[in-house]
Amino acid sequence: MLRKLGFLTIGLFDEADPGRGHESTLEIIELGERLGFDSAWLRHRHLQFGISSPVAVLAAATQRTSRIELGTAVTPLGWENPLRLAEDLATVDILSGGRLNPGISVGPPMQYEQVKDALYPDSGSVEDFSYTRVERFLAAVRGEAVTDFEGSVGFEQFSQRVQPHSPGLASRLWYGGGSLRSAQWAGEHGMNFLTSSVVKAEESEDFEQIQLSHVRAFRAAHPAGRVSQGLVVIPTDSATASQKAKYAAYAEKRLPRTRAPQGPARMMFAPDLVGSSAELAERLAAHAAFQEIDEVAFALPFTFEHEDYVQILTDMAQSLGPALGWKPAV
Repeated sequence: MLRKLGFLTIGLFDEADPGRGHESTLEIIELGERLGFDSAWLRHRHLQFGISSPVAVLAAATQRTSRIELGTAVTPLGWENPLRLAEDLATVDILSGGRLNPGISVGPPMQYEQVKDALYPDSGSVEDFSYTRVERFLAAVRGEAVTDFEGSVGFEQFSQRVQPHSPGLASRLWYGGGSLRSAQWAGEHGMNFLTSSVVKAEESEDFEQIQLSHVRAFRAAHPAGRVSQGLVVIPTDSATASQKAKYAAYAEKRLPRTRAPQGPARMMFAPDLVGSSAELAERLAAHAAFQEIDEVAFALPFTFEHEDYVQILTDMAQSLGPALGWKPAV
């Protein structure tokens, strides 16, 4: 039985009119709340034509929604200063009334050799992109001291810990991982775990079995932790003929990459799922990893139009979710 239904978007925009794309994303989040979704998640796109600052967009979303959980899936911590990010996230969590679910990951930023001189002109060769960076972030969010100074300087008051402090935020931190080690690490450090449509082919080349091993490894380390699965799932119940053709072509174009591990990192991609809600529910019920989770954040295709997302979300909430045993939030 599916307990929580969410969706994920990267919020594409036209370079000549970025405002319209960001407004579309906010409208989609508002629609998600009206349809009863439990969560809405934003993905980062740096130096591209997608949302580069989910924290800012989610701050706006907190003022246009009242119930739906808001998350990042995921923030690549290599682009961020852990202390500053902790301040921003705590601020947005306060504004949301405790609805923020930040997801993060580590490792060098994508295309690091091309961006490091702009991102870290003085420290690019010595930046630490290991789990230590996450530990710094966790300590800041959890309210641990980040400096040994506190007190008054003239009329100014200073705190040892990040301000504002949002007490519940630490329990809503997620790690986005695609390897067995990342799943174990997230569990060992008390985080929740986001598993997506991309995993590393370490112990096999069967996507479902790899993902299942990650879910089980996380839960062995953190039985009380939450796990969310993020596959690309496109219901077509109310889609027009042209939309169905577009969706099928999209999935077909991306299918070859799912047949074998890709690149030196041996990344495995899950096939996109397209069909009626009844068909999708049957396929998901047979998915080895889906069988062991009760939360999802289905990823919206990246290049579709606003009206396509409206149709997909509406079918998810009104047809696919109920077919999986989910009930809309009220």
